[in-house]
Amino acid sequence: MQKSKHDVWVGLFVMIGAAAIVFLALKAGNLLSLSFDDTYTVSARFDNIGGLKVRAPVKSAGVVVGRVVAIGFDADTYQARVEIDLEKRFGFPADSSAKILTSGLLGEQYIGLEPGTEEKLMVTGDKIRVTQSAVVLENLISQFLYSKSSDSNNGEGAKK
Repeated sequence: MQKSKHDVWVGLFVMIGAAAIVFLALKAGNLLSLSFDDTYTVSARFDNIGGLKVRAPVKSAGVVVGRVVAIGFDADTYQARVEIDLEKRFGFPADSSAKILTSGLLGEQYIGLEPGTEEKLMVTGDKIRVTQSAVVLENLISQFLYSKSSDSNNGEGAKK
């Protein structure tokens, strides 16, 4: 009888530990957000979204104000279309701008929302007109290497 009582407690402890590990894994993978606030959906178009993913945070002044809910490709404009859910308690002016940023040097990408100056606020279905695409690290490195290569070639040509 005593042995089965210990088995129940050990089993309960293992189940709580497993649930905690699953919760932490979902939270670390940005797949779990416990927000039950009302939202409104807006869209934005970007030339390049880099590694932006669905469920990525949307931040303004460093505070998470929404999430990316869908990413698609517009075959007419050849741009990425991003659907964003913003919490209703955060009203943003209709002329707000969005840019794709990276947390840290190689961290996850998120959308930074800069409020505009217009008095009219965004509502469901609005489009963010002013956007700035992601900075792709590979492009920066290749531009740097190309500029260094052309500088060294120009230097050799002047010496001859």
